[in-house]
Amino acid sequence: MSNKKTFFEPFVHNNPVTVQILGICSTLAVTTQLKPSLVMGIAVTVIIVFSNLIISLIRNMIPKKIRIIVEMIIIATMVILVDQILRAYLFDVSKQLSVFVGLIITNCIVLGRLEGFALINKAVPSILDGLGNGIGYSLILVAVGAFREIFGSGTLLGFSVIPQSLYNAGYENNGLLVLAPGAFFLLGLIVWFQRAITKQYEEE
Repeated sequence: MSNKKTFFEPFVHNNPVTVQILGICSTLAVTTQLKPSLVMGIAVTVIIVFSNLIISLIRNMIPKKIRIIVEMIIIATMVILVDQILRAYLFDVSKQLSVFVGLIITNCIVLGRLEGFALINKAVPSILDGLGNGIGYSLILVAVGAFREIFGSGTLLGFSVIPQSLYNAGYENNGLLVLAPGAFFLLGLIVWFQRAITKQYEEE
């Protein structure tokens, strides 16, 4: 697989959320607003990229019997570092994300890229794979987070975006979108749309 395909394919045609159906829990949990969605996406991207890089560099030295343990240690170390940085510089967002930063350790996307790609590829392709999958994951989080915040709360990044005149005319925010079922239905529609695009791409 070329480096270009490795990087771009997770954006649409092999998106980790909408095609591989990974990382669903965090997608539903942290996307009530755009800011935490964006920060979560960046955090996961950084963790995948550096974990992929480290595993690709030491892949030939890892005994097969303990490879999962080694991978989990590397992921946990990266998660702790990212969590501490968030606590130091973005404490309010860190509180919003709550335990979900720590749960990146169990995120199937991260371990999946280590097992499925970094263990059998060199450093540069592994970095591109991690970056592509991280961005693909982030795109879904940002799309869901922005939609839920705009139509669920009437704001975007905390700023009001729905004109007061619409509220005066009877418009009301959709309270379902700030709840988990609303996120589930929205994500389901995105998955359906994504699968339709992917199917058309495969047929071509």
